[in-house]
Amino acid sequence: MKRFRPGFVPTLAVAVLLPLLVSLGFWQLSRGAEKSTLLQSYAERRAAEPMASTELQHTADPAFRRVRLHGRFDAEHSLLLDNRQRDGKVGVELLQPFQDQATGLWLLVNRGWLPWPDRRTPPSFTTPTEALSLDAWVYVSPGATFQLHADPNATTWPQLITAVEPARLWKALERDGFAYELRAQSGPATYRADWPVVAIGPEKHLAYAVQWFALAIALFGLYLYLGWHNAKENHNGSGHESTRHV
Repeated sequence: MKRFRPGFVPTLAVAVLLPLLVSLGFWQLSRGAEKSTLLQSYAERRAAEPMASTELQHTADPAFRRVRLHGRFDAEHSLLLDNRQRDGKVGVELLQPFQDQATGLWLLVNRGWLPWPDRRTPPSFTTPTEALSLDAWVYVSPGATFQLHADPNATTWPQLITAVEPARLWKALERDGFAYELRAQSGPATYRADWPVVAIGPEKHLAYAVQWFALAIALFGLYLYLGWHNAKENHNGSGHESTRHV
């Protein structure tokens, strides 16, 4: 140990930071594994045949499952989910209540992305008035319950929102509704319907993990260098002192 003297403060810093950096690296690896599992599940469920709308409320795990609907949109209570980007352009996603005729259940259907280049004028969209059939899939936000914040006391529609909570909306409208958002598949009633399943893919988490591990290695390497360098300086200093005494 005489050849390794890093000092108290560097040792304390490494004792605190090194486990933190390593744990962050392993956390990113676990998040990447979760995202891979999620994407695999999503792909399998999207490849399956759509279930009937009558099965939807009786499905224990509805996330990403396809469902076939037939009913009408409610054009009077539209929601515009703000701060949505596509190809670097700012816009909104249009969500509207949809009443399924087979069950009478209300569902919040996302009809897709709309550009909104000029905030001085509202985004332009139309709503089909006739009954129509469409396929959609249930979206559940990964890692958290999907929340939708709409003003229950609002009198002006469409509402501009930044997050979504269907149960709150159904309560405000006094309707029996489904607890999650449904995203319509591309068709005559949709706008741009190409949503990413996850905001950050597994490969990004792997890259972040590599960065955290690299920082941990760099920190430990610096600690070793500092310890050996200080020991060498102390040794040289002791040598000079001995020469002077002689």
